[in-house]
Amino acid sequence: MNVAPHQYLVASALTLWLTTSGVALAQSEPTALVDQQHCMFCHTRDAPFLAPSFQQIAERYRNVPDAQVMLEHKLRVGGKAHWGDTAMPLPPDRGGPLTPSDAHTLIKWVLSQ
Repeated sequence: MNVAPHQYLVASALTLWLTTSGVALAQSEPTALVDQQHCMFCHTRDAPFLAPSFQQIAERYRNVPDAQVMLEHKLRVGGKAHWGDTAMPLPPDRGGPLTPSDAHTLIKWVLSQ
């Protein structure tokens, strides 16, 4: 198959733009952690349910300084409602405690949506 030189140039430019433009590409779902913590009991990927969607959370916190750290802490120890009237269940009520590493993995995934 012959590919014209300009097609390589277009593909290279597109790749460079995607990797440097700040476009957040969604990471693959950490399914075992999502299942363990029963995240989908209240959240969905793209529509509000009993709680905001993961996309809504990502949009709200995307440019908030220290949002990753704040959300990891909230996920690990619970906290008051940040979105509406319903607080997120405490860890024992939703699947058990999370390690800092697991909380980081989940929040990094949510913020990539």
